[in-house]
Amino acid sequence: MGFASPRQCLLDAVEDTNWKCPNCSSTLTERSQSGKQQLLCNIINEGGVLAGHDILPLLVEDTYLRSHPEERRCHAFLEFCREGDVEAMADVLRDDEGEDDNILTTDNDILRYQDPLGSMSSGLHIAVEAKQSQVAWMLLLLASNLDLEQFPPEVHRAADILGVARQDQSGKVDIRTLRDAEGRTAEQLAIPIGGIWDEWLNRGRLAG
Repeated sequence: MGFASPRQCLLDAVEDTNWKCPNCSSTLTERSQSGKQQLLCNIINEGGVLAGHDILPLLVEDTYLRSHPEERRCHAFLEFCREGDVEAMADVLRDDEGEDDNILTTDNDILRYQDPLGSMSSGLHIAVEAKQSQVAWMLLLLASNLDLEQFPPEVHRAADILGVARQDQSGKVDIRTLRDAEGRTAEQLAIPIGGIWDEWLNRGRLAG
């Protein structure tokens, strides 16, 4: 018989998002100096001790995905966008066979998914914020109407190697037009960041 992880035990004990102790009903969270809700704890593992670590974002995500299991692959895809792992992104897009019926399996759902826990950011928003240009190229190739001639040859070669290609975009939303919870497109996010995005902005690559 296996044992549940401490995180799973906490999730099972705290059944709502008020984050109260199931035994004494004390509130587990506190406010940071900026007014943000947090749940600080000390984590002890083989790497040592991590003191005062806020685990609330992780618990909120886990709680949400337990209620919405069909969005797990989409969340994984966004995390790969953040990490710049285009190979893993391609694996998620190709891995649409043998999944449970309650798991989203269409490329359209995954490519244009907007994170309700992350200010409704799309993969392109995340790529821009994380300065992941390879991810941005891949997303524009697969989920935008950007002229194919604007893509460097290495982007096309990478797509061939990864086994992904642009499908007919008729009737599909151009990922560049998606707006986050504050009404910003990825292009608008890129303006204050500058740097690697300056050329993209000058060439209108992020303009939907």
